[in-house]
Amino acid sequence: AQQQAAEKLPRPKLVVGIMVDQMRWDYLYRYYDRYQPNGFKRMLREGFTCENTFIDYVPTVTGIGHSTVYTGSVPAIHGITGNDFLINATGLSINCVGDSTVQTVGSSSNAGKMSPRNLLVTTITDELKLATNFRSKVIGIALKDRGAILPAGHLANAAYWFDDASGNMITSAYYMDELPGWVQEFNAKKLPEKYLKQDWKTLYGLNTYTQSLPDDNPYEGKFSGQETPVFPVKTSGMLEKGFGVLRRVPFGNSYTFDMAKAAVENEKLGQGVFTDFLALSFSATDGVGHQFGINSIEVEDTYLRLDKDIASFFAFLDGKIGKGNYTVFLTADHGAAHNSQFLMDRKVPAGIWKGGDLMNELNALLEKKYQAAKLVSRFSASQVSLNDPVIRKNNLDKESIKQDCIRFLKDVPGVAFVVDMERASEASIPEEIKNRIINGYNPYRSGVIQVILEPGWQGYALGTGHSVWNPYDAHIPAVFMGWGIKQGKTVRQTHMTDIAPTIASLLRVQMPNGSIGKAIPEALK
Repeated sequence: AQQQAAEKLPRPKLVVGIMVDQMRWDYLYRYYDRYQPNGFKRMLREGFTCENTFIDYVPTVTGIGHSTVYTGSVPAIHGITGNDFLINATGLSINCVGDSTVQTVGSSSNAGKMSPRNLLVTTITDELKLATNFRSKVIGIALKDRGAILPAGHLANAAYWFDDASGNMITSAYYMDELPGWVQEFNAKKLPEKYLKQDWKTLYGLNTYTQSLPDDNPYEGKFSGQETPVFPVKTSGMLEKGFGVLRRVPFGNSYTFDMAKAAVENEKLGQGVFTDFLALSFSATDGVGHQFGINSIEVEDTYLRLDKDIASFFAFLDGKIGKGNYTVFLTADHGAAHNSQFLMDRKVPAGIWKGGDLMNELNALLEKKYQAAKLVSRFSASQVSLNDPVIRKNNLDKESIKQDCIRFLKDVPGVAFVVDMERASEASIPEEIKNRIINGYNPYRSGVIQVILEPGWQGYALGTGHSVWNPYDAHIPAVFMGWGIKQGKTVRQTHMTDIAPTIASLLRVQMPNGSIGKAIPEALK
């Protein structure tokens, strides 16, 4: 007779990763007094919080953040260098999850022509699949394609994201040929329509939002058709333009939780023999933040609603999987800056960066000297990319073109440093920034020059943006709770790259194959 194993390897039944898109670390505390007892506060009370977790690279954007959390790696290695990026050799621009070889599943739009193929390394979700001989289930869910696909990894059972055209959750042929019955049933409920018909009103009286600027202020963007950026937001009147507005109102987060609960129910996640993994990303916080800025009632209301949704989701998991049987971590892909005009109006040094306009100026200057057009092919996230195919074709000296760009950029207002990516290690800049530039530089997919702006400078006149090294963009929450997690906190500096190795240690699986992070021992029992 086969010998019975005396003891089963201890693991949680389910791991839930919660990425909150654009969540600054201080949002844990900025609205603390108004949170429910069992949302963010439950995580802080029962779990372990790393109070000084920083992003290890620049630029700080969504695609890279989701990749880094789940791989423990950085763009230099994992290859996701932006939300979209140039393949330098060909000059072609690609979406970080774009994949023209696969078809959309669940809609007639092109929104499903996506896969994780551009990610060059494994994720913690991949390593769990490998460790259990593919018997663990892994599912990624988000409004944004990249928020679902990159965390779920190469070996996922499924990743689902939102299609603005149909208002459905869709996937790609990378994962399956047709949507499972339960997803079709979920889509048939037409929840986006139901949510948007409610209009967005504040949860509480407007006068109670004392952590935010007045509702009508000059720093916020408006929805089209709005006279002023104020409540209530008539989302019911925006439906004929498609369902895209769901990404810019808190209902988008509630809808993502609805889909998450349906996945746990129907895929029986955390209810089998092997540990399953549900990778969730909440994108509406990013949409609201970009439009209204971090001092808006809109952002405060979005976090108060998200807190309620998190509390309700934990209560659901307690009932379904059992309290203490699952592990959750919550983090963000990046933070966000104060609106620059808002700072300037209050005598804080800041400025509005006109990076987008500089590309034309640079190209005009270079064309005059080198007799070739469009030598700069891209200027995005403060990185300059050169047009390699044109430089090769005209037999030009790339090095001297690069030096001309650097000389020009050094004199632009708001610029603190201009760094030649290939020589970043020799640059006379603080070590912390230097390391982040090196970690963010992938020679095949990054620009050749990195511009570092003065603190408080950003490219948005209204609302806010992100992408820089400063704490407002790079200091993120990292909170763990549940099975195998100690109660407590650390204020020593930890890193975005430490999250995957910590989960790998918890699960007793190999860390992802490009990981450079270190497990956080204080967090684990």
